[in-house]
Amino acid sequence: MNKTNNECCPKFDPTLWDGKTLEWDNKKFIKTSVRTFLFIPLNFGAVMTKVVDKVEKSDAKMLDGLVLSEHTSKWNMDLYVAVDQPVPSAENTTLSGKFLCKVYEGDFKDTKAWCDDFEKIAKDNKLNVEKWYMWYTTCPKCAKKYGHNYVVIVAKVK
Repeated sequence: MNKTNNECCPKFDPTLWDGKTLEWDNKKFIKTSVRTFLFIPLNFGAVMTKVVDKVEKSDAKMLDGLVLSEHTSKWNMDLYVAVDQPVPSAENTTLSGKFLCKVYEGDFKDTKAWCDDFEKIAKDNKLNVEKWYMWYTTCPKCAKKYGHNYVVIVAKVK
C-alpha cells in the first residue's frame, strides 16, 4: 500500500495489456490460494495481506499489481503474484510461454461473455488456450475510486 496517497491498487493502464501477446521466460511469481464458494472468493483480502507482508519483509517487490487468478474448482482459486525475485517463506514459482491478453471492463456477472469473446479472439488468431488466468486489476474500493473495473484475461496459448 502506498501510504502517501492511500492507494492500495496501482492505477491500471489498459493500453499496456489489451490485445497484447507476451512471451514470458521464467517470470517470477508467488503462488498461494484462496477459498471460494461457488467461485466467489471468501478470504482474498486476508490472503493478499499475508502475501504483501511477506514481500515487504523481503527485498522483493510486487510487479505492476499483477495477481493472476486461476479458478481450480468451485471451492479454490490459486493466485500468482508477480515479484521481481524469490521471496523467502513463500511458494515461489515461474510461468513461461506465450500469453494472450485482453482487457474487459464491467461487472463480474459478464465473465462468461468475456470468456466467450476471448475464445473467439484466440480462435480467430489460430491460437489454442492451454491455461486461463483472470487478473482483477483493482479491489472494489479502488475500482470505485478510479471509475473503472478492469479485468484482464491472460491465457497461456500455443
